[in-house]
Amino acid sequence: MQNQYDLNLILNPNLSGEQLQTEKDYIGNVVQNAGAEVTALDDVGNRRMAYAIEKDREGYYLLYTIKAGGDPEKDIAASLRLRDNVRRVLVVKDRPEWKTKKA
Repeated sequence: MQNQYDLNLILNPNLSGEQLQTEKDYIGNVVQNAGAEVTALDDVGNRRMAYAIEKDREGYYLLYTIKAGGDPEKDIAASLRLRDNVRRVLVVKDRPEWKTKKA
């Protein structure tokens, strides 16, 4: 059974357009090789972070919505963390009850 997950990444904020596209292609390949599929991508761009990572106060945010079976934390996130330009990776299982408002 495939579940829906949010795959959130923070990349180096100083990447050129070509480097950024290379990273996006690599992320797409890793997701595909893990047997998952990207259903949505929110390219937020550079945002200020709460604390500096590797002396940068900003990061380039990519928010993916993926459908995956198995363990995407192990299959996808572990290989993305090995990339030099990837600063942070977070995989969160999407829970429908989080989207409903309490009356």
